[in-house]
Amino acid sequence: MSVMLRVRCERWPIAGAFTISRGSKTEAEVVVAELTDGTFTGRGECTPYRRYGETVAGVAAAIARLADDIGRGLDRVCLQSALPAGAARNALDCAFIDFESKRSNCAAYELLKSAPPRPRLSAYTISFGPVEEMAQAAAAAAARPLLKIKLGGGGDRQRIAAIRNAAPAAELIVDANEGWSPDNVAANVAACAAAGVTLIEQPLPAAADAALATLARTVPICADESVHDRATVAALVGKYDAVNVKLDKAGGLTEALALAAEAQRLGLELMVGCMVATSLAIAPALLVAAYARVVDLDGPLLLARDRPNGLRYDGSIVHPASKALWG
Repeated sequence: MSVMLRVRCERWPIAGAFTISRGSKTEAEVVVAELTDGTFTGRGECTPYRRYGETVAGVAAAIARLADDIGRGLDRVCLQSALPAGAARNALDCAFIDFESKRSNCAAYELLKSAPPRPRLSAYTISFGPVEEMAQAAAAAAARPLLKIKLGGGGDRQRIAAIRNAAPAAELIVDANEGWSPDNVAANVAACAAAGVTLIEQPLPAAADAALATLARTVPICADESVHDRATVAALVGKYDAVNVKLDKAGGLTEALALAAEAQRLGLELMVGCMVATSLAIAPALLVAAYARVVDLDGPLLLARDRPNGLRYDGSIVHPASKALWG
């Protein structure tokens, strides 16, 4: 029986707002791909990246254009060359894995010959904003063991000091989202070191990150916007100490696992991250989390509500998905 494709766009309200150096939003706009043979259905979710010129409509259209090919037998292996790395391929790749898992009654990690997912401590994100607001948000979340602080503007040294005072026991990681410059990166890194920050994500724009090769660092630096799929990893050596693997950038779980393996081969530490999205998007990333030192999979915690059969979070501990959700 041939496989049919369905595509839909969804909006999920965020609890409050989610703000980074590039802007703010109050809802997560996602695209869901479904594959069905009439008996079994597999699903995958992606969040288009405006940073890379992706739109919800464009990603949905890119997925829909493969409907006839899928009906004629296009599979997950062929998908890797049918679409470039990005959100559209991620939704379809994860849908194929879920579909294969349900049809074969075999867990996704077994299909992929990867380590089984296990409960992991996830970072919890503090959105970018005025110093006082960020300190208040950090104080409210101070009981969480790992906080991810969004920076990327003037006054970042004051922000990080205030947040450390507000959450003295929490481990802190920082994400500048390309918001620093070669002129201020050294001073900002020093402020992070003074506050006991354990990791800094993407301090410089991807196009200007060559300066990191000569930066005297006291805190490890992690690539985010500078890394996509495994073909982009080799260029990071000497500039970064770690890479943030995100399924929407890599183009799916299949490539994300390959990217993780290549990064480890080159001596880079692993972080696994996410967009603000529902549990359907986060469940596949938990397979990458099995290999990561730092896990940042709090997307559903930032939503006003999650989809049915969503992931279970005990505080900041995220548990593997049920079969009713994915995989």
